[in-house]
Amino acid sequence: MKKLIALLIILSAWVTQAQNQQQEDSLTIRKLYDLSLLQGQSYPWLEHLSNKIGGRLSGSLEAQRAVEYTKAELEQLGLDRVWLQPVMVPKWTRGNPEYAYVQTQEGPSTVVNILALGGSVATPETGLRAKVIEVQGLEDLARYGRPQIEGKIVFFNRPMRADLIHTFSAYGGCVDQRYSGAAEAAKYGAAGVIVRSLSHKIDDHPHTGAMSYGDLPNNKRIPAAAISTKDADYLSGMLKLNKDLDFYYKMSCRNFEDVESYNVIGEIKGTERPDEYIVVGGHLDSWDVGDGAHDDGAGVVQSMEVLRLFREAGIRPKRTIRVVLFMNEENGLRGGNKYAEEAKMRKENHIFALESDAGGFTPRGFSIDARDSQHEKIQSWKPLFKPYLIHYFEKGGSGADISPLKNGSTVLAGLRPDSQRYFDHHHAATDTFEAVNKRELELGAATMASFIYLVDKYGFDDIQNEEEILK
Repeated sequence: MKKLIALLIILSAWVTQAQNQQQEDSLTIRKLYDLSLLQGQSYPWLEHLSNKIGGRLSGSLEAQRAVEYTKAELEQLGLDRVWLQPVMVPKWTRGNPEYAYVQTQEGPSTVVNILALGGSVATPETGLRAKVIEVQGLEDLARYGRPQIEGKIVFFNRPMRADLIHTFSAYGGCVDQRYSGAAEAAKYGAAGVIVRSLSHKIDDHPHTGAMSYGDLPNNKRIPAAAISTKDADYLSGMLKLNKDLDFYYKMSCRNFEDVESYNVIGEIKGTERPDEYIVVGGHLDSWDVGDGAHDDGAGVVQSMEVLRLFREAGIRPKRTIRVVLFMNEENGLRGGNKYAEEAKMRKENHIFALESDAGGFTPRGFSIDARDSQHEKIQSWKPLFKPYLIHYFEKGGSGADISPLKNGSTVLAGLRPDSQRYFDHHHAATDTFEAVNKRELELGAATMASFIYLVDKYGFDDIQNEEEILK
């Protein structure tokens, strides 16, 4: 009986301790949300990045200004250390505005909206005019073959699937025609490539993005552009009526030698385990046609806000927390690769990395790249987020820039906002500061800070110890 009573006392004490711990965590998280919503800095930071600097294409003057601005702002937060990490990045310029039209033999020309894809070569100085062949994806090229493709402009018109609830899955289902379309079409003798913009929205705004020629020699490379969804529908409709119509476009984009740029890094040193690192970040570069507010200005300022919120809330982390503003995610991933390379060289122990690169919309939760045992522990924190309507804690991808840190033990995660409107703006002229809602942005920053707080406080040591014992 005495043993049973002692056991009950121990269990009661354990339950009480757990309840007190949960209450403490709940209050801390509430404080982080209050500070973000009432005294947040993410929105004015984003306003400066978007409206005072603008689109921040790798290697551009605007990208350098963004580096200088964010470094100065992090220094003002009183972090333990702020520095720049040099990285060589590609430099590509758009040149003069693109121009394109569709023309039939019988009628006048109709101007359509296009944007050069990032990394594309230019058209001839006088432009490129040719017949058009419409295909639904890379696999269609072999079906038509060189006899039907040679000398023509290949029009990739596979749309993002509207029946997929996860819009990133819809994007992933057709991004290959944008990225590899020119390289593959050139093998069949195509003169150029036009790609339907990757967006569910039907409008006049084309969406640019990265493309690659692979190992194709320079003299075999063909110009590649995105056409707006509305004009893609128009072109497709016209081709059904007249397969002999002409498409004309002119682009003056240009590739240069690599130039030096920087990742911007700031950290709060851990009080108990300074050699264990937690990373939070987004990418500082953007495309040039909008101001990169959603992609990825939002992720940049939310990540900066995490460290500011820790300071304001008086949280002194056990582990070292770093904010990393990566350069060149859009057309090379040089910043993410450079950070991981140097971290490995210095034998740094990264236990967790969180990325925000899905827009500044209402946060829904996180996708988590982790072992089952690590994921189960994170799931146990889910009730703490319920009051904030954060419910999505699912295994999946994390983020492009932190993916090079993957090593089998480091937990990677991505903030998952509501994505239904994200591809209305992604890589388009509509990705502007006015498209970002202040409250949604601030909720995302607080959600990230709360997750980082829990990872820092509890870590994953207990899981590793259990796994070692089982071995």
